[in-house]
Amino acid sequence: MSQPGPITQIVKRDGNVVAYDRERITNAIFKAAASLGGQDRALAEKRALDVEQALVATYGTGAQPTVEEIQDIVERVLILKGHASTARAYIIYRHERAQARATRAKQPVEATDNIPYKKIYEVLRWNMDHGCETIAGVNRLIAGNRFPELIAASNQRYDDEIAAGAQLVLARRPAVRIVIIAGPSSSGKTTTTIKMSEHLQRAGLELVALTVDHYFFNLEQHPKDEFGDYDYETPQALDLPLINDHLVRLLKGETIRTPHYDFKTGQRTLDVHELRLAPNQVLLIDSLHGLYGDMTSAVPAEKKFRLYIETLGQLRNEAGDFMRWADNRLLRRMLRDSWHRNLQPVETLAHWHYVRRSELRHIIPFIGSVDYVVNSALPYELPLFKARLFKFLPEAMEKFRDQPKRQDAYIRAKRVAEFLESLTAVADDSAVPRKALLREFIGGSEYKY
Repeated sequence: MSQPGPITQIVKRDGNVVAYDRERITNAIFKAAASLGGQDRALAEKRALDVEQALVATYGTGAQPTVEEIQDIVERVLILKGHASTARAYIIYRHERAQARATRAKQPVEATDNIPYKKIYEVLRWNMDHGCETIAGVNRLIAGNRFPELIAASNQRYDDEIAAGAQLVLARRPAVRIVIIAGPSSSGKTTTTIKMSEHLQRAGLELVALTVDHYFFNLEQHPKDEFGDYDYETPQALDLPLINDHLVRLLKGETIRTPHYDFKTGQRTLDVHELRLAPNQVLLIDSLHGLYGDMTSAVPAEKKFRLYIETLGQLRNEAGDFMRWADNRLLRRMLRDSWHRNLQPVETLAHWHYVRRSELRHIIPFIGSVDYVVNSALPYELPLFKARLFKFLPEAMEKFRDQPKRQDAYIRAKRVAEFLESLTAVADDSAVPRKALLREFIGGSEYKY
């Protein structure tokens, strides 16, 4: 039975909003404690109330936390309240639940909880074959002067996946008129779009790119999050009706004029960039929300090829914990924002809460409906990131430790710092090619972003 409280709704893994039920948290904690011999359900109920209070302190009254955010808070509360053993049991319980859901999966790309298990198994096997499935293994490669070999092999694997995706597009021509490349923040959509374009061009196709970022509303029209920050991450910040109107007109062969959006001023100008799609051309869309139904609802499914990209890394530390995909992307964005948008890394970390919440609702749930999945994680990127970003993590932990509404930033900074602690940092990026995906984030690319 649902308990009354300041949080009334949560966001499930599939993006749906459902009623909040504290009893589910109590049950999960009690099961974790019971696995260790615990029998005090009243204590589990008390800890569940502590979790609820921590959620309110972190996200605010009336917030809609995601399942992932709730589970992270449960782990943190159990540890802070002196239940380290129960916390470990809860983590195991959480993993077992995910595995059980995986056995029931019947989605097009074999994704459960938005996790393509077959794909990540292939990633893990590749890492094992190249000695980079653990931090210790990566450190050995660095110590043995084999880091450049890892860079070359990782880039080749990624390039091969893009080439395979291009072949699938060609196999569906001429029906396919739009290629959508989508994925969560900093997954590498822009570079993937460029490289996909190169492959299709070599096959004789003419390509036209639609820059969805130009369809942002003026900044003052953007939705705001609970901190009053303008939210670029929600699809509602985009003029979706205008996008659909333009797509339909392009497929009819009409000439349109897209808007132009200035990120520095937060203002858009209508009817600026002329665009036309000839019968022998393919429209390329690189967007966070390319798979969001309302973005291309006016276009028949057979005319679209949907590619999903994510950092499906499989690198674990000495404790057996894997680097979280979202944390990998957070590091990418912290670095890119510092030189591309003039934001300090700690600022990016502080705003990541709404990036993550939006992608869990509007992006990641669609992974089971796509035509192809690309893994953009590069086993060599974390040593390079550590050299550039590690110093900011203790700063963030100190800054946000005692700020109730910034506990998400504190938790992430602490988790990433602990994971990277034993990894050897590499400052020299000279072995990274100028056309490598990673250049999208560290700079120095031959591509124009």
